[in-house]
This record gives sequence, structure tokens and C-alpha cells, in this order.
Amino acid sequence: MPFDPTLAAIRFGTGLSPRHAPPRDAGAMLAALVGPDGAAQAHPIAPFSTAAPSLRAFRSLSRARRAALGTPQEAAAEAAFQEIRLRARDQRTVHFHATLARGIMTPDGFRERLALFWADHFTVRARNAFGGHLVAPYVEEAIRPHLTGRFADMLRAAATHPMMLDYLDQSRSMGPNSPAGQRQGRGLNENLARELLELHTLGVDGPYGQGDVRQLAALLTGLVHDPDAGFDYRPRMAEPGAETVLGTTYSARAELATVHAALDDLAAHPATAAHLARKIAVHFVSDDPDPGLVAALRDRYLATGGDLMAVYAALFDHPAAWAPVPVPVPVPGPVPGPVPGPVPGSAKVKPPFAYVQSALRALDVPVARIVALDLAASRRWLMGPLTVMGQSWEEPPGPDGWPEEAEAWVTPQGMAGRIGWAMDVPGALLETLPDPRDFVRTALGEAAPEAVRFAARAAESVAEGIGVILSSPAFNRR
Repeated sequence: MPFDPTLAAIRFGTGLSPRHAPPRDAGAMLAALVGPDGAAQAHPIAPFSTAAPSLRAFRSLSRARRAALGTPQEAAAEAAFQEIRLRARDQRTVHFHATLARGIMTPDGFRERLALFWADHFTVRARNAFGGHLVAPYVEEAIRPHLTGRFADMLRAAATHPMMLDYLDQSRSMGPNSPAGQRQGRGLNENLARELLELHTLGVDGPYGQGDVRQLAALLTGLVHDPDAGFDYRPRMAEPGAETVLGTTYSARAELATVHAALDDLAAHPATAAHLARKIAVHFVSDDPDPGLVAALRDRYLATGGDLMAVYAALFDHPAAWAPVPVPVPVPGPVPGPVPGPVPGSAKVKPPFAYVQSALRALDVPVARIVALDLAASRRWLMGPLTVMGQSWEEPPGPDGWPEEAEAWVTPQGMAGRIGWAMDVPGALLETLPDPRDFVRTALGEAAPEAVRFAARAAESVAEGIGVILSSPAFNRR
């Protein structure tokens, strides 16, 4: 199948926009990836290393609050504690708006899709409400800089990041025979080791057993995140001796280099190549991807040592990336009859965040309007509706991230949330809505189904016409 600019913007980007022409070819999409990161520059999010001092301040104020109970200083300590909690909440909202705005304004939608994809692959979630403002900085530090590099480098950055260590309780893991483990009577926590093998590298059906999980957990001991001191490797917590994982025995020296060596070997494993190839194909193309496409991605990964740019090029080079995909799940909407996707038969359904982001992009809602929303307005028009649709911001259900299959998003409540949002929110965010007869082409391109065009012409009001287009099956698919 030949390159299709409309499909490129919808399937591999953040949607069509009246402000930006769709990509002219695959080469332009790849070239943009290695160019300046304009969206991040326009809507910056501080990296975790910059945001982390707030953890120390929070812990200090929390201790002061407890110490002040029943004393004349109690009211002042409580006020200071609540102030830092509110600042963290507001900062999380700023990060939400920035992430949304990047996908709305960028001419480089593929970069934003990749950032979301890999952040989901290496899912973390805050352990408490205060830590919520540190998730986006984790993505900014561990994921975004490595989108075009080697997978091994991203794996190192994510697997040893303080947010990952906290999320999977790695800082509590001690070698049972280590000096620290002996003194405290504590042992191994297998969470990080298991997710590294099952989710991040080899896959759930990968060639590993419980013995490998246990040995990797022992090898990872010593990795800690101390909120007061930051990331650290502590040899006194590391299990003494050499560990053997997947048949490879690693150095008995307790040092970070041993951890890196094991991660590099996992990144280079053929099962990791197969797992990532299928996951990329599922995310971007089809819930049931073409085996030839998966094989092409796997082979390119292995041939290049996990060079992600080479894998993306293989994705764009394969005919299956541009082919229609059968539709296994109907997407309810107000447009009557079986309506195909923007390219007939596109089976992927946009998750709620992608749906809202692509709608705001098609509507050309000024990003200044988005970033200026206060918390109440953001909850009313953006965050709250996302929760109704089934995807609360930065609150994935587990370490495996958000589901890919269409059935997860095509639910009565989720679709009702999309329809309600499409009918009500565009008019709240824009002073003047576009003419639905023009907007149908803006949102769906020349491949807009005739049923949607007819519904746009027949709508009783401009708001209803916009709502019909945005809640149509064609717009909900990619």
C-alpha cells in the first residue's frame, strides 16, 4: 500500500489539524523525530531531577506537622503542609495541560504518540496523591530523551528510575544474606524483576522461569530511591555472590555495572525483539497485526541492536502499516448504519486521552486556552470526562499500563462519555465553532464517510453537527 498522508496523521500521529498539513512522506516523519523537540520547548515539563526536591520538602513538612500536634505551632505546620500538597496538585494539572497541548499544536504528532506509547510500556503510578506531580517529570527524564535511541538505553533509564523503584517497591528489596538484610531481617521483593521480564523485555510468554525471576531480583538488590538523597546503589543491601539469569552468570561484585549488564542482555534478547515488535504493531496498526509486519520489526530490531529509529523505519516501510484493517468491534455513535473508519476498516479505537487530544487538535482550540484553565474548569471539561470515558489521567490499572484492545474502550459508559463530551465541551472551549460541513473534512480528511458528511449537513445546529462528527465511529477510530 502507498503512503497515505491522512492515515499517517491519524494512525501514527495525533490527528488531522487545520493548522498543520499532514506528513508528506515517511521520510519526513522520521526526519522530524531527530529534529528539535518543538512541542517540549513550547510546553516544558521539568525533569524529575528538578522536581524531586519537592519530595524532601514534603517529608520535612510532614514530620513537622506530626511534631507540632497539640502545640501552639500546630496551625502553622498544618497550613504549610496543606500548601505544599496544593502546589503539587496544581503542578500535576500543569503537566496534564502541557502534555495535551503538545499533541494539539505539534507538526510532529508521531513523536507525541511515541512518548505516550513508551511511557505506557514503562508504566509507573504515584504511590500517593502528592507524588502525582512527579509522573510526567519521570516521562520527561527517562522516556522522552530516548525515543530515537537504543531500547537498551531507555530500559536502563526507566528500570532504575526513582519513580519505577518506588512504584514496584524495589527500595524495600534486600538480599537476605546482605549486611542490611541480615540486620533488618528483610529479604527480596520480586516486583521489579518480574515486571522487567514479563512486561518490559521478554514478554509474558518469554523463555524464563521463576528461578530467573528470583535470580534477577537478587541481582537488582542495592537499587534504592531515598527521597532525601535521591537514587542510590547500596552494596550493603545487595545479595552476596553471583546470580545467573537466563543462563548467563553475572559478576559477584555488588555494583551498578552488574545491573546494567543484565539489563543490556535483556534488551538484546530475541524474545524482547519479538515482544516489542508485536506490541508496536498492535499499538499503531491493529489489535491483530499482520505476522509479516511483526516479523519485519523483530528482524530490524535484532539486526540493529535495538535501534528504535530503524524499527520505526521498518514500520513505515511495511505495506501492512498502510493497509485497511478489518473492524471486529462496532463503535456506537449517533450516525446510523455501519460506518467505516477514516480509511475503510481501521480497527483501532482511540483511547480517551488520544480521542480528546485529537478532537481539540481538529477543532484548533488555542493551546493558550487549554493551559490557562483553572483546576475546576480542567476537571469539568477534560480530566473528569476522561475518567468517565475510562482513562483517568496518569492512573493506569496496573504495571501493564492501559489496554490496547478495542473492547476495553467500546463500553456503554465510555461511549456515552464521548458523545456527551463531543456535544457539550467544544462550545465551552471555543467562542465560535467551525461550520460542520467544513469541519468534517478537517477532522477526517477526504476519506470522511458519506454517512458522516450527511449527518453534518443535516444537523439542527452547529454544536450538534460538531458533536455528531466527533462522536462518529469514523473519528473514534485510528
